Parts: sequence; C-alpha cells; structure tokens
Amino acid sequence: MTFMFRVSHDIQEHIPQAVRAICDTLKDNGYQAYLVGGAVRDSLRGEAPEDWDVATDALPTTVLSLFPKTIPTGIKYGTVTVMLRGIAVEVTTFRSDGIYRDARHPEDVSFSTSIAEDLQRRDFTINAIAYDPEARKFIDPFGGRRDLGRRLLRTVGDPQERFAEDALRMLRFFRFMATLRFRPHRRTLAAIDPPRIRNVSSERIRDELSKLLLAKLPSKTLLTMHETGLLQEILPEVAQGDGITQGSFHRFDVLHHSLQALDSALPRLQLRWAALLHDAAKPMTRIEDADGIHFYGHDVEGEKLTRAILTRLRYSRELTEKVALLVRWHMFPIHSRSTDKALRRFIRKVGKENVLDLMEIRRADILALGRQATWAGWTHWETLRERLVEVMDSDATFAVSDLAVSGHDVMAALDLPPGPAVGAVLEWLLEKVLDDPQLNQRTRLLKLMQSYEKTPLVQKRQENTYQ
Repeated sequence: MTFMFRVSHDIQEHIPQAVRAICDTLKDNGYQAYLVGGAVRDSLRGEAPEDWDVATDALPTTVLSLFPKTIPTGIKYGTVTVMLRGIAVEVTTFRSDGIYRDARHPEDVSFSTSIAEDLQRRDFTINAIAYDPEARKFIDPFGGRRDLGRRLLRTVGDPQERFAEDALRMLRFFRFMATLRFRPHRRTLAAIDPPRIRNVSSERIRDELSKLLLAKLPSKTLLTMHETGLLQEILPEVAQGDGITQGSFHRFDVLHHSLQALDSALPRLQLRWAALLHDAAKPMTRIEDADGIHFYGHDVEGEKLTRAILTRLRYSRELTEKVALLVRWHMFPIHSRSTDKALRRFIRKVGKENVLDLMEIRRADILALGRQATWAGWTHWETLRERLVEVMDSDATFAVSDLAVSGHDVMAALDLPPGPAVGAVLEWLLEKVLDDPQLNQRTRLLKLMQSYEKTPLVQKRQENTYQ
C-alpha cells in the first residue's frame, strides 16, 4: 500500500527575511536566484527548514562582490556563504559536474546559466526542486513534488550513475529513508553496491550514521541496509548478530534484538549507539552447553568492541568513552532490593552522571526482549530507578572531591609529600564513607586517618621522605 500526504506549495511563510533579501539582491543585479535543496523539500512537507541554500547564475566572484560579509567556503565548486542578519546562507553558482574518478568528488565543475542543468546533477528527486520566491514558481523537472506526495525516495536519473559518482549517496539514501520515513524506489534500492562505500571517509560515514540513528524508528532502515550488504561494510560487528540465537528467554536473534533496543532507546546519540552495540560481542562469546546458551563476558568484550567501532568512525573521545561505559555496565548487578550501600557503590563505580543513562539502556533492553514484560518486572525497574534517584539526591558521597577533607589535609595529618600515597588515603577514606555516610565529617575523617598511618604503604612513603 502506498501512503500519500498532501504537499503544501505555500512555502513563503517559512522563508526568512534575510534569505529573501539575498535573492532580491541577486535579482536586482540581473541574476537568477532560486531556493534549492533540503529547505524546499522540508517546506513542502510543512516543516520549517534549519538551513537555506540559494542557487544562482552569478559567478562566485560576483557573489563575493555583491554582499559585504561572505565566506568562500567552497569557492572551487561555486559556493560562497553569505552572512546576513545573523543567518548563514550558502549561495552556489549553477553548475554541471565533470567525471567522478574517486567515487566522491568531481574532477572539475563547469559553471552554467541553467537551473535545470544544475538540478540534474543532484542526488534525489526530492532534493532537485527549485523555487523562485519572487515569481512564486517551482522548477521541478524530475517529479520531486510528486515523489514527496508518494513518500518515495529515488535518484535523479540512473541510480547506478548517481551512486558511482558519489558513493556516500548510498548512505544518504538510507538516512533519508529513516529520517523522512520514505519508502525506497525499487530500482534505486537495487543499485546499492556496498563495496563502493570503501571510497568514502570515515568522518562522512559517521555524520550520516549519526543522523540515521536519531530517526524515530531507525531499525527498519538498518535491516534494509543489512539486506543489501551495506551494513556489513559499515558495521560488520552488528551485521554478524544475524542468526545468533539467544535461547528461550529471547524472541529475537542478536541482530534483531539490538535493532529493537535501538528503536526503544531515547533519541540521544550516545544512548542510540549504546543500545545498538550493547550485545555486539555476543557472536564472539556465545557458547552452548547442557545448561543452555551463554554469553559470558560479552559486556567486557563489548566495551572493547565499542571503542574499536567508534574510533574507526572517528567519533570524539568523549562520546566513545561514554558509549563504551554504557555497554560495559549494561548488565549491572544491582536490583530493586539492593542495599543502600550497594547502590552507593554502584553509583561510585559507574559515575553519577551515567546512572540514569544505564537505566535507560536497561529499559530499552527489556523492551527488546520481544516478550510482554510482567507488571512485577516493570515495577522492579521503576523502584530501582526511584531508589537510585533518591540516593543521588541525598548528601551521599560518591567521589573523592565530595570528602570533607582534602589532599592537603592528608599530607599535613600523615606528613606525606604530594604523590600517589595521598590519593590512596583519599580513596581509602571514600571506601569507608561509602559504607557509612555519617563518617563524612572533617573531625571524624582526620581521626580515621590515624588508623591508616600504620599501613605499610604509608610507612614506606614516610621512610623514603626522610632518606
């Protein structure tokens, strides 16, 4: 069944005054000016665009001279960023592209005076619509508005040629499928050639994946990617979960369970990645014996695998470490009846800032089991979350920095020089406070330090100091 939606042709209300002014300036100087790309597409879908692009027959040097504040962002390819009234607008000269020898960039471009020729080089029909805001006229030679109404995603012209020109378009195809929730054109889908993606930089693949994973329900698109073989090229560790059974407790194999968890996770990038990768190490840790199917250590191995995957995709160290931690501790051992002391130690181990994210990964994991969760099961999850929040909102101490004494106090009390021994004392004190939060008072901690003074480590440090 084909689902249709009404395409609105009244996009005037979305156009910022600064964008209108740029078009007016170009027109007043005898040049053409059209709105193009995602801004037109999203406006027709009834959504307010975030970015605006203008296509013109004015040469880049002319654009630079017409506007007082510009940035030559891609002047080789005809693009100048015009800054006006706090908005950055990319103004690009009509062009036709030369031969793509690296499956990513044309060797050369030729500037043109034809908007139709410019639209012909674009990737998908829904992105190949131009709009003249002065004449209120659309230029739509490839039926982009019709495809918007049909929720159909297809290339401009021959899909084999489009993907051969720029291999990233294959991943953009799936990204638009997920974010716009469009169905793929059969011939376009059949043109996917997975090995071509090897010509694309990790950074560009990363950027497209990030957008795809934040779609409302990305699992269906990732499954289609898997069926074409593209997922195996980009995320082989995830694709390998296909057919890896998990026993009677799970309805799905590892791949389908991971995709269900992905859909269930909140749309924050670190949570979506953690949900997708939380069981990525199961294929390599799976054993089956008389007691059933086991995945011993898949959380520990998953942490290593996660770092390797996200490092390969050039994600930031901060996001990589965050996701790796969530994968490592998604099997956390506490439960709704755990003691307060156990909860405090857990919070200390994983970091206060990660606790609720881990609970979200657990929630997504439960939903992805594919079986109706019992009322009691969800009650336990809710109770545990409430207790964790209560403990974190209390005056409990979870880090050395929360102690009522400092490193200077330790050095003065135990006559220690700066160094690892000071940190060891603070960690020892923190362990005591985790067991009994009432100890976190300056006088009590100073007194408690005296019992630590006779430990071999401190005695050795003191002896070295006096030698």
